[in-house]
Amino acid sequence: MSTWPSPPSTPRPPDPVSFWADASVVLEPEDPRPGSWAGGPSAQLVGDDWWLAYRLRRPVGEGRGFGNVIARSTDGVRFTPVVEFGKDQFGAESLERPALVHTPEGRWRLYVSCATPGTKHWRVDLLEADSVAGLATATAETVLPGSDTTAVKDPVLRWDGRRWHLWASVHPLEDPAATDRMTTEHATSDDGVDWTWQGTALAGTPGSWDARGVRFATVVLDGERTWALYDGRATAVENWEERTGLARAADGGRFIAVGDAPLLQSPHPPCGLRYADMVALPDGGARWFYEATRADGAHELRTVLLPG
Repeated sequence: MSTWPSPPSTPRPPDPVSFWADASVVLEPEDPRPGSWAGGPSAQLVGDDWWLAYRLRRPVGEGRGFGNVIARSTDGVRFTPVVEFGKDQFGAESLERPALVHTPEGRWRLYVSCATPGTKHWRVDLLEADSVAGLATATAETVLPGSDTTAVKDPVLRWDGRRWHLWASVHPLEDPAATDRMTTEHATSDDGVDWTWQGTALAGTPGSWDARGVRFATVVLDGERTWALYDGRATAVENWEERTGLARAADGGRFIAVGDAPLLQSPHPPCGLRYADMVALPDGGARWFYEATRADGAHELRTVLLPG
């Protein structure tokens, strides 16, 4: 069994009804059309300030993932942008979900998923600074380069008190018509910069709702009770409209999917609900952020506060 820390109070997996019905909209997409998204959230609570990094996207042919934003809030619902990053800053064709990290030393890091122009390849770049505002002028360093045969993106990071853990979606590129396939791979690092891959944390289940690919959205470290939420899809047609499943930690850094159906999904067809991130609160509750499909087919960024 993997050795994870056991905090005194850890959030439990969310209730599907409250997760949707009690949520508030944090940010709407700029254009109410399919392919226009506000989402891919990554959140931190530092002192009394909420910090939220997210991705903005336009439809294919109109810019795709054109920017990442970091915004601040005092209540976890109403956010004001502080720093914005454009895809050209990274020489990228598109940007995906960022990962915002506040290190034990008090520094800020933003891990940015970057599409290599003219290819299906993705890599992850790192920005680091003493403050959130300082990230605007930080120099990008590639920390997860991928390869000629794999694309890597959408990292989720956790510090266990001894070292960093990272889970990223990895896409095989050998078949140009099937690069949407994905597994979640686990890596570790002493410094959060140089990473060593440890193996597959989760793969899709053949014949199931997540058969085509799985991507971790959040990980809750809780000793032997560690669990994760992940995005999954059954077919290539469901790309960009993944739903959310539950997985629990097993031996050797692996996770096992729980149940044979999604845990969370939007009520609006095609029911996409993905990139759920969570900030644990001292009372055992949690504030969640997630991206979900609206009635008009666009995606909005939502939040919900769930009790312990």
